[in-house]
Amino acid sequence: MSTVHMKPSLEGTYAAMARELQDEEEDDFQDACESIPPQPGTVMDLETSLLEANQALDLFFNNRFAEARNILKPWASTSMYHSVGTSVFACLEAVLTFEPQHILDAAAALKVCLSVCNRHRRKVTISEQLGKTFKRPNYEMYTALEAHAELCAAEALLMRAVITLIEDETLTSLIKSGMKVRACFGSYKECSVMLNRIKWPSAETRLHFESGVRVGVGGFNLLVSLLPARVIRLLEFIGFSGNKEVGMRELLAGFHLKGLRQVLCVMGLLGYHLIVCYVLSHKEGDLAFCDEILEHQLQVYPNGVCFLFLKGRLEFMRGNLEEATHWYKKSWRSQTVWPQMHHVCFWELLWINSLRQQWREALLYATNLLDHSRWSRTIYTYQKAAILMQIPEEDLTPDERRSIEFLMRDAPLHKQRIAGKSIPLEKFVVKKCDRYFAQGRFLLLAAVELMYIWNMFKILGRHFHLADGVLKLIDRVTADDKMPRSRFDADNRALAHLLKGACLKQMKSPLQALKHFEAVVAMHKDIKEDTYLIPYAIVEIGLIYADQGKRESAIMALEDAKKNFTGYSLESRLHFRIHLALTDLRNHQSQKDS
Repeated sequence: MSTVHMKPSLEGTYAAMARELQDEEEDDFQDACESIPPQPGTVMDLETSLLEANQALDLFFNNRFAEARNILKPWASTSMYHSVGTSVFACLEAVLTFEPQHILDAAAALKVCLSVCNRHRRKVTISEQLGKTFKRPNYEMYTALEAHAELCAAEALLMRAVITLIEDETLTSLIKSGMKVRACFGSYKECSVMLNRIKWPSAETRLHFESGVRVGVGGFNLLVSLLPARVIRLLEFIGFSGNKEVGMRELLAGFHLKGLRQVLCVMGLLGYHLIVCYVLSHKEGDLAFCDEILEHQLQVYPNGVCFLFLKGRLEFMRGNLEEATHWYKKSWRSQTVWPQMHHVCFWELLWINSLRQQWREALLYATNLLDHSRWSRTIYTYQKAAILMQIPEEDLTPDERRSIEFLMRDAPLHKQRIAGKSIPLEKFVVKKCDRYFAQGRFLLLAAVELMYIWNMFKILGRHFHLADGVLKLIDRVTADDKMPRSRFDADNRALAHLLKGACLKQMKSPLQALKHFEAVVAMHKDIKEDTYLIPYAIVEIGLIYADQGKRESAIMALEDAKKNFTGYSLESRLHFRIHLALTDLRNHQSQKDS
């Protein structure tokens, strides 16, 4: 089975690192055990634990969360699959809520889980441990239970990496989290080798193990392959790299296996085609394939909040805005246990209404997110102000006019730092808030700019009238009598050109779009603050060249934006798009040459 590339001599080292990290997690094991029920008097066999884990998974994806917990919790201190399932619940609550108590509960559950996994893992002597650095162990000696313990430990370690990062958002935690991810990666690599070496007692135990290996190896390959080149170089330096084709192939294989973790492969594939492709790249996802998957998944999980949401996302990406609205509303109304899932739907509904220029409806969702979501108060505050500013001045109430100024003053106060670093979009927002006051309480097309940043203009291409409506809005707002003068005139004119070019590109007018993007580049000496507009315009030029079949010109433009510009807002976001575009162009040329 193809896997993520790693130097063979490092595999044993990383597996040993995984074991050491898991041993560290057991220091407070006794304290953690106090929060779970006493151990049952009997021991559950592997086949039964897999069967019950599968039942719990089915209940979970049909929103029957309490029933799923009731299956898992009684055996959480003895059965590794029950313990992993219990940890998944705890980690989801921690990630969705960011509540300190939920984070502590997740950390405690994972300590128990890693201890349970270690009890079932094969005992390794010191000489064997040293030998693993230079050669692989004899996996033919492993039992099915020991193999599954390695796999469950890798999953638990990956969850622990996430919790470590949100538990303490410092550089030290980031390093610790990275070490856990690397160790987890090594464990998955070991498991991929085990798969064909172990004498499996039944087809089921192999099937469920293989589905776990496929999702782990596939997920790592796909995730790493999406990262910008400079990040990949760093990852290669510490021992591994990713391959998109391998990642997709592994996830597809796991999807067809019908094993315990098949649904995770499904989520990975849908997430890539429906979210990653549309947020981080210029390309389209395979919507026909997603439709095929979702048709089946909604038969199995007709009330599942995740699949109802993804069905909404599919229709959104198709440009079927009424259908998307229906499915998003159905998703958030399907359960009340995790209101955070409602917020994800509200986020999408906000942009659907923004694309339609239904600003009052968008404002309802922006207000709800600001009042109830804990994700980023800075972004939500600015977002609400931006939507209010799109409503014509004469239609605003006096309270709404005052609230814009309050929101713009309030947004920077909530800026966060993770591992000592500011969130790029929050830094962008803070600059925009400062500009609002520097320009005499004015920002140009703030909500439309956010639509562009979130790559929502792709949806405009599905409906000419929507793109034309946004283009007319830009023309109306940037008319000479509507634009207040300031030292940022060039910045505002450049933004208007970029947004017009993006609209015209979606309206299938590439030559007119090029003129606007080239106008942005020509203004590079005059732009005071919004320097991000220049590399973004150059990338748009490169993508138009790519669409026209001018491969060399496209690569030159993309490489220009990549190498000759730095230190601008939202740089990492653009580098994702550049990396994926260059990869596609070069892969296409390689296929032609072969």
